[in-house]
Amino acid sequence: MTNSTKMKMIGAAILLFVMSGIGYFLWANGSDSSKKDPPVTKTFLKFDTVIQLKLYGDEAAEKHLGDIEKLLDRIDQQINMSNPESEISRVNSAAGKEAIKVSQDTFDLVKKSVEYAQATEGTFDPSIGSLVKLWRIGAGGQHPPADHLIEQAKSLVNYRDIELDEKNRTIKLAKAGMSIDLGAIGKGYAGDLVSDYLRQEKVGSAIIDLGGSTIMAIGSKPGGDVWRIGLQDPDRERGEQIAIVQLRDETIGTSGVYERYFIDNGIRYHHILDPSTGAPTQNGIKSVTIIGGTATAGDALSTAAIVKGLQEGLAYLEQTPDVEGMFIMENNKVYVTSGLNGKIKLTSPQYTLVDAE
Repeated sequence: MTNSTKMKMIGAAILLFVMSGIGYFLWANGSDSSKKDPPVTKTFLKFDTVIQLKLYGDEAAEKHLGDIEKLLDRIDQQINMSNPESEISRVNSAAGKEAIKVSQDTFDLVKKSVEYAQATEGTFDPSIGSLVKLWRIGAGGQHPPADHLIEQAKSLVNYRDIELDEKNRTIKLAKAGMSIDLGAIGKGYAGDLVSDYLRQEKVGSAIIDLGGSTIMAIGSKPGGDVWRIGLQDPDRERGEQIAIVQLRDETIGTSGVYERYFIDNGIRYHHILDPSTGAPTQNGIKSVTIIGGTATAGDALSTAAIVKGLQEGLAYLEQTPDVEGMFIMENNKVYVTSGLNGKIKLTSPQYTLVDAE
């Protein structure tokens, strides 16, 4: 099979996963009181994925769903790199030249991204755009770039060169050729805005499903029970879960190396790039799931944890407040932070929960 053929098949598989929700699915049981009071649901495409919203017991649900779609559309237009007129595209085009005034949402998102880059010591870095463009993983890339091109692109990756002027609400990239890419955090940030809006509107029971890779549980299920979330086995068909977790007013988010990739000479090159090497990580991690905190944190920290590797990633999450983490390895061993001990129920015999100690 040619590399090109593999890419076409992989692309089709990714589309099927996206249409059914990568990462998670809601695991309902017969006692689900929502069957008596079904949610008002809205599904649409945004951020290159499927967004599904479910509002329970909300008399103004249609208005709220319409407002949320407009909110997400606004954020998508501001940060979408494929749109040359987006604010982020204009910032990137002006790299090394001038500062660009942006909306408060875009400024806040880039500021948060830089803060997470600082907190993770650059293992999450929003200035990684030059490497993303070079590798083109998920966008037609089929072969690893030449080493000298990787080094050239890597020299343009440094979150410290993102200049933020809070007073004037401007962003400037210090070097020509630099590029901000918010693909690893933008969706989570938008999800947090949706969550804030629903809480402001006093919606007490809802599910925000951002493409299946992030699920935000607002409040509890109708009747007061916890939400039961099944974590999709990344290697198997839809509906085959690896574990079940319980959420109440919490967020769960994942990053995985199986989402977008190509295979060249038997080596899988996935979309999670290590800023220090300029290449996809190769450390045996299949995915990292973050439970707790905000959706923005889940996006940034799951990416950073994959780049850090198992031991450093576990140690980092252990000392990060309000979040817990689960690492699924390529050998099907599962490691969790101490706060999840006894709280994760594996449901697949193919996986083994390992004591990190």
